[in-house]
Amino acid sequence: MSTRLAIVVALVTGLVGLAGPANAAYYNTYSDVASTPDASGATGAQGFAAGASYLYSIKTRTSQNDDRSVIYRVNKKTGARVVMKNGTNGTSYNTWLGHANDMTIVDIDGKHHFFVVTMRSSGAQLVKLRYDGTTYRKVGSYAVKLSGSTRAVSGISRVSVTSSRINFFFKSGRQVYRGGISLRANSGTVALTKAFTLKVVGALVNGKTVSDLDTFSNQGFFYDAPKKVLYYPLTKANRSVVLVYRNVAASTTGSLTSARDLSFRITSSAYKKFEIEGVGTSGGRLYFNTNRATSSAAKDGVHVFKGYVAK
Repeated sequence: MSTRLAIVVALVTGLVGLAGPANAAYYNTYSDVASTPDASGATGAQGFAAGASYLYSIKTRTSQNDDRSVIYRVNKKTGARVVMKNGTNGTSYNTWLGHANDMTIVDIDGKHHFFVVTMRSSGAQLVKLRYDGTTYRKVGSYAVKLSGSTRAVSGISRVSVTSSRINFFFKSGRQVYRGGISLRANSGTVALTKAFTLKVVGALVNGKTVSDLDTFSNQGFFYDAPKKVLYYPLTKANRSVVLVYRNVAASTTGSLTSARDLSFRITSSAYKKFEIEGVGTSGGRLYFNTNRATSSAAKDGVHVFKGYVAK
């Protein structure tokens, strides 16, 4: 082979290599928006939702079997934060939300609502709160069932809202379900049907597999309905990964494989625990909340991935 031909072959080989997963979009840095310190005995960060202007993070009193919860509202631009008020009795906490593992926002008749999954095996598995500014009230509760049996789902995300119905995705482990309620119903049963599973083993993070990813803990999830993109956080000790699944529709079935060209990971050297609990997009940016701690203190907060803007 001539020297010139050898150079051409090398260049072509190099270009082919660059077209693979090594060119994947990868985000592994973040900025703090605000801290969410313990309040009213609530120490465990749980559900998260991102609105147009504000970010919402729930913390529960895990030491007492999640018997009370507080809800933080954070201004996504300024970081100004407030513990929202329970308008039912004027306190800074409530006793309705159980583990409050995940939440989603739905506007009904021009009023804002949180839908929160409790992870309780009895009583309500889904609770509806109406909120205005920094005050909220409980206005609904529902049973969630699969084939007639109670299902304590751990994730929820809004799929669509029609003139008569709200449709959700629910998640338990890696299984995603479809379910919905009448638009203005404040009680009843959500009947689940299986939708799809989220494949984790073999997922690429920064173009490579993570050998123990199947041992990471499940958290909440977020479905960006207009873009048909699903974000799925997984955590273990000081490591958190967010996998991305594209082209997800309300009717999607089967086993879904995460994107090979987009992933998120935080491996923290500053914190012994860095658990992303929930995620959500606002203005195209990916926000999240954490259970975060050093060896001596909790440092929970609300954050945003640097550099990422959803297209």
